[in-house]
Amino acid sequence: MYYYGYGFDYTYLLVIVGFLITLGAQIFVKSSYSKYKKVETKSRLDGFEVARRILDSNGLNNVDIVEVQGELSDHYDPKRKVVRLSSDIFHGSTVAAASVAAHECGHAVQDKENYFFLRFRSALVPFANISSHVGYIAVVIGLIFGYMKLAWIGIALEMVILLFQIITLPVEFNASSRAAKFLAKEALIEKSEQVGSKKMLNAAAMTYVASVLSTLLSVLRLVLIVAGRDDRR
Repeated sequence: MYYYGYGFDYTYLLVIVGFLITLGAQIFVKSSYSKYKKVETKSRLDGFEVARRILDSNGLNNVDIVEVQGELSDHYDPKRKVVRLSSDIFHGSTVAAASVAAHECGHAVQDKENYFFLRFRSALVPFANISSHVGYIAVVIGLIFGYMKLAWIGIALEMVILLFQIITLPVEFNASSRAAKFLAKEALIEKSEQVGSKKMLNAAAMTYVASVLSTLLSVLRLVLIVAGRDDRR
């Protein structure tokens, strides 16, 4: 049902398109990061100082800022109330460093304000972790042994991952919006630097959009495969 000549399964095209979308987004964000990590801010404030000022101005003196290894490994830990910044961001006094540090502080402020989508995403984490390990396996076992109900359950579990990624979108876009406002309000970067900052933040946000599209195509492929096998029973 899903084959062209020479036994080619056209549903693999969905996988290829998803891969290209993800790859394109990663190249876009890395090129933007590479560009703006070379642009020094006039304030000369490093990422740690930017983050500390934003957190303190929002009444988050209890949130620590620590350095972590890796590139673009920055994140906010809501359980330990810690903003973790990679070395380049922690020590860098660039547009990229200020932007990423401000973005992670945006998540800390979301946490303080009980931002709905952040709470929703946190509640989905254990289900998403289970689904990521069990869903695809259930689909494969269901197809191999003809247990189509199990295969559909596997697809339902994969849908949990898709939901998690969709909920992540407003969380990330909102954090970037907050970051831009923080940087401007606290005069942490010059007006001329804000354009570059927004470009970098938008590029980073697009990686999450790409993840949603890639997962959507992957789930669609599984639905086509399982539905096709179900029809032939």
